[in-house]
Amino acid sequence: MSVPGPLFSLRAQLHVLRPNVQSSARPRLSTYTGRRGISQSTAAQKAIPFSLNTGRAETAPATGHGHGEGRFLRMIMFGKPGAGKGTLSARLVKKYEIVSLSTGDLLRQHIAEKTEVGLLAKEIVAAGGLLPDDVMLKVVTSKLDKLYNKHWILDGFPRTLGQGKMLDEHLSRQGSPMSLVVNLDVPDDVILSRISDRWVHLPSGRVYNLSYNPPKVAGHDDETGEPLTKRPDDNPETFARRLEQFYQSTSPLLAYYSAKAASDASLKVATLAGRTSDEIWPQLEGVIRTHFSSVKERLDSKRRTSLSDAVLARQEKDLREGANASLTN
Repeated sequence: MSVPGPLFSLRAQLHVLRPNVQSSARPRLSTYTGRRGISQSTAAQKAIPFSLNTGRAETAPATGHGHGEGRFLRMIMFGKPGAGKGTLSARLVKKYEIVSLSTGDLLRQHIAEKTEVGLLAKEIVAAGGLLPDDVMLKVVTSKLDKLYNKHWILDGFPRTLGQGKMLDEHLSRQGSPMSLVVNLDVPDDVILSRISDRWVHLPSGRVYNLSYNPPKVAGHDDETGEPLTKRPDDNPETFARRLEQFYQSTSPLLAYYSAKAASDASLKVATLAGRTSDEIWPQLEGVIRTHFSSVKERLDSKRRTSLSDAVLARQEKDLREGANASLTN
């Protein structure tokens, strides 16, 4: 796949963008503090990169501890912009009885409805800026607190150490602490080349890539037929800024969860490496099956698998019968 010229010019900058992983310094950016009814604590005034990720916008926090059978999946997924977080989350939700909450989906809805938060988000996203922690925490926890005793994935939050601690405190008060942290390790150059081919159906969040996941009809969503658009932040310059923000804010957060997992057997941290979602998917599914056996496949997924197995068995039988017939002639 050919890569646009501007992408090559950025690759030399990527080494400069990587800060020391122990550093928690963050770029000074303006934050929004005009929302009523949201506390303005020091931690809440930090901000997060806003990513229009994909995945269905619902989730379910759950209670219960333990390992294997009976252990609830309460999962967050980290990865650079364009690493495939939304794609893998949607794949898990489609196959297993897991509910997904994407902060990107929630904010996309606000943008589409032109709410106060939506208008602010649209402007900040287009500029590659950040959204305030207190707004994001309120949006996320208001959804988490409404659903119980289900397996869930939280996509797009937290993105900073402060957010992680805030979320942990909230989940602990609810008696439903985090149980799995997944870090997607995709090379920078792969993502740089990927974003140039990415198109999105904004109302639903469905993402297409001209290289490996093109729409059935060029320029149009497969399900609605509506036109696809480029994300405002899908350009090399904005991506470089968001990548810098990722290294500065997420590295300390991953270190925090890793240290916590070392002393807390109920929390697992897994780093999954690969160049595509198809390479990472078997690793992710393996972690779920091994450590969260209470997560069950959806019935429709089992039916599809059973039907595929039946078709393959019939094809193999026909091939064997054909081969035997040819030998007897």
